[in-house]
Amino acid sequence: MALTAQRRASIIAESRTHEKDSGSPQVQISILTDRINGLTEHLRTHNHDNGSRRGLLQMVSRRNRLLRYLQKNDRQAYQALIGRLGLRK
Repeated sequence: MALTAQRRASIIAESRTHEKDSGSPQVQISILTDRINGLTEHLRTHNHDNGSRRGLLQMVSRRNRLLRYLQKNDRQAYQALIGRLGLRK
């Protein structure tokens, strides 16, 4: 399910590191996490939607790469982000 512009703006507002931040790893991970959660709910009711399942796996992989990058470059921001998003790492 696509994010509405309002939902996306609220995610960016709570995840950004400065006023004009819209592309930092923290923002990208937060947006991906919201999309992953929505798609997971969709797949609970539509078990055989394999196209969406493939997209979900791609998003999870992209989020993992961003999390590894953030962990390597800014450990404190990584810890704060996974705590706020409730990710198991």
